[in-house]
Amino acid sequence: MTKYVALLRGIAPTNPNMRNDKLRGVFEKLGFENVKTVISSGNVIFESPSRSIRKLEESIEKALPEELGFKSTTIIRSQGQLQKLVDQNPFKRREHSQKSSLNVTFLKKKSRSGIRFPHKIDNRDYELLGMYDGAICSVIELTGAKTPDLMVWLEKKLGKEITTRTWKTVERRLKAMS
Repeated sequence: MTKYVALLRGIAPTNPNMRNDKLRGVFEKLGFENVKTVISSGNVIFESPSRSIRKLEESIEKALPEELGFKSTTIIRSQGQLQKLVDQNPFKRREHSQKSSLNVTFLKKKSRSGIRFPHKIDNRDYELLGMYDGAICSVIELTGAKTPDLMVWLEKKLGKEITTRTWKTVERRLKAMS
């Protein structure tokens, strides 16, 4: 069995069909084991014997509208992939604080955006540090920008099959998988 985390895009805990108990129910109905939701923002940890991330994503994306009435881009990473990302320490000496936010944007598909890293965005208070196995690590200086600003910019460059989590959330998901 492999441990995975499904990162669901656009989950709003105020929507009754997007609550953790209902999300867990869908994953359990799909036959996944040891299903756990972590904070109410579309992070579902589960185990599966399948090694095909693409097939897992497809089955979840098909089940959500059938079972709960909404669509959500699903991006899956294995415990090993998250561990590799954390081990690479992409943020080095930077810290998540009230003044800066460390973020990871997970891409469903490989990007052909032509972005060269590190990439400082003109007249913006955010910087893309690098691409790590289908995830872009970025820093937002919160004194002049907000996370949604970066997300809008990334969607324009990469499309909507992406989802962003803070670095702290990524570390917590990995810890919860252990």
